Amino acid sequence: MKKYDGLYIFAGNAKDDVLESNFAKATAEIERFGGKIEAQDILGKRTFARPMHKRENGVYALVRFELDPSKVKELVNRYRLVEEVFRVQILAVDDRREAVLAAQREAAAKRAEFKANKEAEAAASAE
Repeated sequence: MKKYDGLYIFAGNAKDDVLESNFAKATAEIERFGGKIEAQDILGKRTFARPMHKRENGVYALVRFELDPSKVKELVNRYRLVEEVFRVQILAVDDRREAVLAAQREAAAKRAEFKANKEAEAAASAE
């Protein structure tokens, strides 16, 4: 099993309740192929840079999941048949890059905490 990020675009004219059911159908396809959903997030409605297939905008959703690498091609082909999914892009997650990004986020948080403590000390000594 390998980790993947899937970016989905649904039709922009979908209502919230319809969007939730479409999103559930899309994630159900992953589980149907034996995958496991780790995280999911609806990013919201975005306008396209140029119209595609007479559509001006779409609702974007991001899903992180685990799936057998041999099943990814089948999953993409299945999404071509699912009418609710306007576009889909699936990218493999690089574990080394994710570890570096996590370390950078942690270091930035420590720097921000140190800076806040230093400013609090300066404010306390000025009084």
